[in-house]
Amino acid sequence: MAAKTRPRAACLIGWPAAHSRSPLIHHYWLRKLAIDGGYNIEAVPPEGFAEFLMRLSVHGFVGANVTIPHKERALALTLPDERARAVGAANTLWYEGSVLRSTNTDIEGFINNLDACEKGWHGGEHALVLGAGGASRAVIFGLIERGIKRVHVANRTADRARALADQFGPSVHAIAWEQIGATLPQAGLLVNTTSLGMHGQGALELAVDKLPTHAIVADLVYVPLETQLLAAARSRGLKTADGLGMLLHQAVRGFELWFGRRPEVTPELRALVEADLRHVLSVQVSGSSLLARL
Repeated sequence: MAAKTRPRAACLIGWPAAHSRSPLIHHYWLRKLAIDGGYNIEAVPPEGFAEFLMRLSVHGFVGANVTIPHKERALALTLPDERARAVGAANTLWYEGSVLRSTNTDIEGFINNLDACEKGWHGGEHALVLGAGGASRAVIFGLIERGIKRVHVANRTADRARALADQFGPSVHAIAWEQIGATLPQAGLLVNTTSLGMHGQGALELAVDKLPTHAIVADLVYVPLETQLLAAARSRGLKTADGLGMLLHQAVRGFELWFGRRPEVTPELRALVEADLRHVLSVQVSGSSLLARL
């Protein structure tokens, strides 16, 4: 009698990891597509990460998502693609034969969410990105790919913004935080990649009335679901894209790599995750535990 094949499974590796929305998203797709598979949370401390990754297939996994604080180590311990190298961090791992590959799906998560929110969008020649962390690098990479000619980057620590300009070349221009107001009138796209506006964090003070009427405003924060920035933009009639949409779209490619089917981001899935996030807020989970994109 032939042995039963073990279902394919992937996991999320983080420390901590229990707060992640990824199991909810991937289990939804597994049910919808009638795939016999699994998705687990693996809480792995930094000192055990390299060994866990080396034995990922032995643990029964065909791939993994990686969240804080392991994204940079994952890049160094795998074979990364151009996107992961450009962002300086990996969040999605999979096997090609015996080789553990890695990528960063925040790039397509951001761009595909913009496409879904505003079909045929074009941010004009200028975009303004707030923040200079890993999420900012993913956004900048995606905008350059989509043909934005000038990306202005503002960060409260100016040296980090200048480092991004040096990394990406002449199409990226670092500006001081105090120059944001003067840059808004030419920005066809404004993107907040900072934690400002997140539940439990400080407010993002920004005069959206200075943006042109055709501008699109994107906020990577998804707790709360509608940030003060997005509410102000919508009240002015501007097009917007929220952080929850990016969270959902960044999960698509990993699922396809692990389970061989490309899933869809549907209104039903969004409603499911929205309800879960509202429950999290209702039990007063601290804002700091919600910083992970995965």
